[in-house]
Amino acid sequence: MARPMVINCIFAFALVLFGAPSIASAKSIDFDKATIAELNAAFEAGTLTAEKLVELCLERIQAFDRQGPKLHAVISLNPNALEIARALDAERAAKGPRSPLHGIPVVLKDNFDTVDMPTTGGSVLLEGSMAPDDAFMVKKLRESGAIILAKVNLGEFANGSQSSLGGQSLNPHDLTRTPLGSSGGTGVAIAAGYAPLGLGTDTGGSIRSPSTVNGIVGLKPTHGLVSRDGIIPLSLSLDTGGPMTRSVYDAAVSLGVMTGVDPADPATNKSKGKLHKDYTQFLDAGALKGARIGVARDFMGADPDVDWVIESALKAMEKAGATLVEVRYPKWFLDSHSPALFTLYPMEFAVQIGDYLKTTAPQYPKNLDELIERAYEYTSLGADGAGPNPERWTFFLREQSSGQLTDPGYIALRDYFMPMTVSLVEGMFAQNNLDAMVYPTRMNRPAQIAAPPGPALGTGISPRNIANLTGFPDLVVPAGFTTDDLPVGISFLGTAFSEPKILALGYSFEQATRALRRPVNAPALPGGIIEVPE
Repeated sequence: MARPMVINCIFAFALVLFGAPSIASAKSIDFDKATIAELNAAFEAGTLTAEKLVELCLERIQAFDRQGPKLHAVISLNPNALEIARALDAERAAKGPRSPLHGIPVVLKDNFDTVDMPTTGGSVLLEGSMAPDDAFMVKKLRESGAIILAKVNLGEFANGSQSSLGGQSLNPHDLTRTPLGSSGGTGVAIAAGYAPLGLGTDTGGSIRSPSTVNGIVGLKPTHGLVSRDGIIPLSLSLDTGGPMTRSVYDAAVSLGVMTGVDPADPATNKSKGKLHKDYTQFLDAGALKGARIGVARDFMGADPDVDWVIESALKAMEKAGATLVEVRYPKWFLDSHSPALFTLYPMEFAVQIGDYLKTTAPQYPKNLDELIERAYEYTSLGADGAGPNPERWTFFLREQSSGQLTDPGYIALRDYFMPMTVSLVEGMFAQNNLDAMVYPTRMNRPAQIAAPPGPALGTGISPRNIANLTGFPDLVVPAGFTTDDLPVGISFLGTAFSEPKILALGYSFEQATRALRRPVNAPALPGGIIEVPE
């Protein structure tokens, strides 16, 4: 990691001697606060290169991930990232950029297959496993000119908030608090400025929970808008990948690159005629004016600080011209939706993880039974945070005994409860003529990492599960901070393939409130300023 620091010193010395490229009017901003649009403006002006941007990202990883606050978000770095960046800079000079993501570093939750880096699911049971090819979303990113910089930590096999391979990631806003999961490593990495863009996956809130508690933007797309091919499955009826970023613009610009019908994922057939390649065209700072926003107060009342932030967010929407409409879910649904989701997905994981493991090399487990057998044999602590993960491995046993996909209970959930949930939510939208429904993404602030275990998974109310049971899109936007300076996010839930609308509304809210700030445990580093044309 010494080389980036040397190069930065040379770069700074050159600027002193020769000056930065001349641009008529420019503003100086911290690169880790810049949007992808601003990074592209700097690329175009010649004040930034992809190589320099990768170096700046690597400096932050070096400073914060295993040193300083020891955030433990990164599982593995791409050793070829700088070489790839230099090649992309040469290509830009010769031919122009491939897309708005040309030269943009990206971090991936380590359940996305990458042909050139291990894909482990955060598990020592898959340590070193190399996939035969890239996941569909990763292929799209590479084709766009994005640079895969790192694979990051997650709740093991996309469940929980820590892993046996990556250990426990820390929330950069408060190191004693959980960054939540399962895309916690991506949430930490984006908040701490390791990269402008990260990918997470979401089965029951796993993009949205880390986004809200790390103070960033996260989008769970409509089920079928992006392909799940090459993602280690948790539950294919519920799973989707999606972007995690520092701005709504960045979520929109990255989403368009990754959409597309994929023969390897039949669910993407649902997106025919409904997907877009450029979602930034829908962003409108005035979108809240005249919008009808449903307020789901069923998910308030658990934490007065969170409620205060949400009430302030609602007032900001009204000030921007939105009409707020109170909506309520039936009590029977509130009592049943979370247990339904946590009954369905263990059944699917037990089968679908075996299908994925068949693609791994011979030395790795080939089904859930073999994962459990290997887990019982793993008792020692490894280097760099690796060690047993009894909480997740115990859940293996629940998945193992959860039942068969031919069971009447599973069929009822998949074929009746999920469509009924779609009908219920669509009916609430239609009855109230809503453009979106909003709610606190997390009803309370994140727990202390050292706190005793909370209620069992699947108990209580979880507003995030509704987007998974319906397959509907849900956008998290930072809304403010609690008394103890913890981020709070607000969710914009839409109906199927309404990403243009919820991105517009979220962007309008973001521009009106700008509730973003750098985490206190990941401060600015010297030399991180870039010049952006005004």
